Amino acid sequence: MSGVVDRLAAVGLAVPPVAAPVASYVPAVRSGAHVFTSGQLPMVDGALVATGTVGDTVDPETAASLARTAALNAIAAVGSVVDLDTVTQVVKATVFVASAPDFTSQAQVANGASELFATAFGDAGIHARSAVGVAVLPLGSPVEVEVVVEVEAPA
Repeated sequence: MSGVVDRLAAVGLAVPPVAAPVASYVPAVRSGAHVFTSGQLPMVDGALVATGTVGDTVDPETAASLARTAALNAIAAVGSVVDLDTVTQVVKATVFVASAPDFTSQAQVANGASELFATAFGDAGIHARSAVGVAVLPLGSPVEVEVVVEVEAPA
C-alpha cells in the first residue's frame, strides 16, 4: 500500500476508480512536473450523488461532504496518470459551488475538499485555493473540484 492509500484507509476511505468523463476531455493530464485534473464531480459508482443549489436545496454541510467526494475523485484522476506517492505538493485547488444568489459560504463548502487533500497528502496537501460561487454546474451538481499537483521527476 502507498502512503496516500494508507492515510485514506485510516479514515475509512479508498481511492475510487476514475470517474468516466461526461464530455470530451480526459480526467487528468501530466505536463512536466505537474498534473492538472479536469473538474471532478461528486460521483460514486458512476452516478452523481446529489443535485441542486447550495443554500437552496442543498445545505452547506452536505455540500462540504460532496466536495470531499469530488476531491477523492480528483485524487483518483491524479492517480490515473502518476503514482500518488510521487505527489510532492498539492499546489492549487479550485472548488466551484452552485450557489443560491444569497449564499456566501463557498469557502466553508470548499473546506471539505481542502481537508481531504491534507488528510491524503499530509503537509504536501496544504495548498492555495479558490472557492467560486456559480449559477449552475454540469449535470446539476452542487460542487465541482479541480486540482493541480506537483510530482517528482521521473527516475
